Amino acid sequence: MAPANDLFGPIAETLRRAAGTLRAAEIPFLLGGSLAFWARGGQETTNDLDLMVRPADAERALESLVAAGMRGERPPEDWLLKAWDGDVLVDLIHKPAGMDVDDEVLARGDELEVAGVRMCVMSLEDALATKLHALGEHHLDYEPLLQTARSLREQVDWASVRARTAHSPYAAAFFTLVEGLGIVTPAGEAGEVSVRPVDDADADRRALGPAPSAVR
Repeated sequence: MAPANDLFGPIAETLRRAAGTLRAAEIPFLLGGSLAFWARGGQETTNDLDLMVRPADAERALESLVAAGMRGERPPEDWLLKAWDGDVLVDLIHKPAGMDVDDEVLARGDELEVAGVRMCVMSLEDALATKLHALGEHHLDYEPLLQTARSLREQVDWASVRARTAHSPYAAAFFTLVEGLGIVTPAGEAGEVSVRPVDDADADRRALGPAPSAVR
């Protein structure tokens, strides 16, 4: 297996460029997707760069990245825009599954150091809720979610995630799995984790660039 720095070199550089570009354009954003988990010690990823922006900012965000030298793309889906930085794809997501990105979603993010840069990262509960809402008959892969739950279970407010996804039978199946595997305490039992401590030092050690520990 290649060293982590080699694996994450291109995506880390693109993340730094994109974050700097959006910050200079005064466009609020959150790092989302699997990198929101990885930044806190979740499983390692090499091909997932999702930036969450408000719907009103999506076009301007894409224009800013294009002006910085990236290649823009407007896919038929109405919930995201895309920018290519060489071979690295940046998804600009404004309507992840189950929510619109608004000021409240932005405010719930945590400021962490990722790729050597301080930036806001989507809250764990929001990131997990979007992943669970995206599950369906044609997209039903629980493996990444189970790995994330194992590695980050003590940081997640599971009661909140459970309540927000209670209408989804696919989310219900996920909770059946994590409860049966002993990862999450069943609802109503004492000991269910409901407070999510943020260990910035630990998150910094796992930030992109140096070796890691690591919305549709």
